Amino acid sequence: MFADLFQCLPVAAEIDNQIFCLHGGLSPEIDTLDQLRNINRVQDIPHSGPLCDLVWSDPSEDGKNGFNSSPRGAGYCWGEDISEKFLYRNSLKTICRAHQLVMEGYSYAHKKKCVTVFSAPNYCYRCGNQAAAV
Repeated sequence: MFADLFQCLPVAAEIDNQIFCLHGGLSPEIDTLDQLRNINRVQDIPHSGPLCDLVWSDPSEDGKNGFNSSPRGAGYCWGEDISEKFLYRNSLKTICRAHQLVMEGYSYAHKKKCVTVFSAPNYCYRCGNQAAAV
């Protein structure tokens, strides 16, 4: 049986040994890039677990540390301490993600260790947001 095209796309990328790029965010089940490489990507995004977290998680904006429940009902909100630990363990400098609407097209979190880049201007033709790239 052939996999859907989406199931064959990578879930994350590392750029120049410095930037960790993904759609959503971090997972309490993934501490290292090697653990991420061992995830079976050829599957639908599950409702829980590390692959779900990588797609649905968001950085905390309320100053909470650790992993906390997400209002989305999937993934987590993670704190600045988690960003720092993940980047240090993997010798990286920045987490770059795209999953959240941000009004200016991009937004930094966790003392600029995490950046959200949103590329859909005026999302759903009603949000009035800028895009980081068009």
